[in-house]
Amino acid sequence: MKKLLAGGLLVVGLLGGAVGAGVGTVAAGAVWPVSGVMAGGAVCGVAVGCGLPVWGARRLGGWPRWLPVVMSAVLVATLGAAVLWPGERAVPGQAAAYWELPTGSRLAYHLTPARGTVRPEPVVRLHGGPGTPGEAADGLDEELSLAGYQVYAYDQLGSGDSPRPAGLGGYTVQRQVDDLEAIRQRLGAERMVLIGASWGGTLAAEYLAAHPDRVAQVVFTSPGALWTPEYTDEQAGQLWDRLTPEQRRRVDGLGGSGPRLPVWSALLALDPAQAHVLLPDDQVDALFRNLLAISGSAATCHPGEAAELPVKTPGFYANQLIAADLRHRPDPRPVLRTVHVPALVLRGECDYKHWEVTREYRDTLPGARLLYVPGAGHAIAVDRPDAYRAAVLAFLTGAPLPGAPYTGADDPAKR
Repeated sequence: MKKLLAGGLLVVGLLGGAVGAGVGTVAAGAVWPVSGVMAGGAVCGVAVGCGLPVWGARRLGGWPRWLPVVMSAVLVATLGAAVLWPGERAVPGQAAAYWELPTGSRLAYHLTPARGTVRPEPVVRLHGGPGTPGEAADGLDEELSLAGYQVYAYDQLGSGDSPRPAGLGGYTVQRQVDDLEAIRQRLGAERMVLIGASWGGTLAAEYLAAHPDRVAQVVFTSPGALWTPEYTDEQAGQLWDRLTPEQRRRVDGLGGSGPRLPVWSALLALDPAQAHVLLPDDQVDALFRNLLAISGSAATCHPGEAAELPVKTPGFYANQLIAADLRHRPDPRPVLRTVHVPALVLRGECDYKHWEVTREYRDTLPGARLLYVPGAGHAIAVDRPDAYRAAVLAFLTGAPLPGAPYTGADDPAKR
């Protein structure tokens, strides 16, 4: 499960661990990388039969085009319906309003309307994951509405109350950027204020690089890597490293004792479309939801504390495939170095993301200030909700920040 946690959620960056004889991956922040679990246990026959050709192909410079097809067929024929998770399915979400966008996306959203004089720039909140909306009720929307902001929180494609697409081709970073631009146009706003948490911070940076004149202000809360190829999972920091032994044990037990998870994970790495057929959204999203409930407290300064199931059902395939696509994005930093949009970067004391990941936002964006939040983890709004709201509100309204911006090169938590 460790690889399932490696990606990028607020999730948090979450899961890790061994599954039977195999190793898996769960990402968070971009979370649950698609590298998959190596098949083991009852799958050893398949693993041995396919392992040598795969290893040899890698040594020679890449897999033949036919190899994933053959391996997928072998996996499916060997285990068939045994790969499917029994019983548990995702819980349908609450009714929501929807945007029908020209990108083809149908996205659920919630509006907290402004009170009093309405400001011209709406606030659009970008959740983490990818694929994990509704991480915490932080009260920020209500405070921003009192300050005159129209506040929109939406569930990104394939997550929360937004429908899961029939195919997987839309799970790309570019589609996320295009959806956000389509939302701006739908709102009729010249510019938006973006507030992105974890992966949502990475998405805000991607949008800012593509449409710098469409952003009035931006808040990066515990952001994921500015450019993912710059870091390995270990260099960026993984939620798995903060799980308690008990949390790791429970995570490892999610797949059961049979071969379902290892085999399906191997198939996911080779042929996501076939994996989607064998394990459809409602089943794997339910597993993902349980995973986040077990692991979520590791995103705070108090790992191991009890956590409730996420309010909204996360989207596993959105998480895995967008996280994988981040590895193939062009570098946005050259453009961002020329963008002078006011930016606030928030960093918690216990953030599992390594300091260099956060610092790069401040050092790359000319208009950025970094505020260090003691006593908070990756999920700043969970550990320090009052401090979080105060910092964001002060920044957006031009009031003094509740603390001096941090300008040092070293991790403030280690001073």
